[in-house]
Amino acid sequence: MQNTSEFYCAYCGEENTTFIDFSAGMMQNYIEDCQICCRPNILYVRIDEDTLDIEIDSEYEG
Repeated sequence: MQNTSEFYCAYCGEENTTFIDFSAGMMQNYIEDCQICCRPNILYVRIDEDTLDIEIDSEYEG
């Protein structure tokens, strides 16, 4: 199952959309480049098991 969610780039602050793969677990982290400034962001994804609400925090990579 996949869904999308938004995160804000840690560098430029612009909103980005990313795909969430629920089969990868309820807590995930991975690197994704900003769609605006192309800089790498570390994304920390948390999925609520009951509601499937998604929260994403981002930070600078490097």
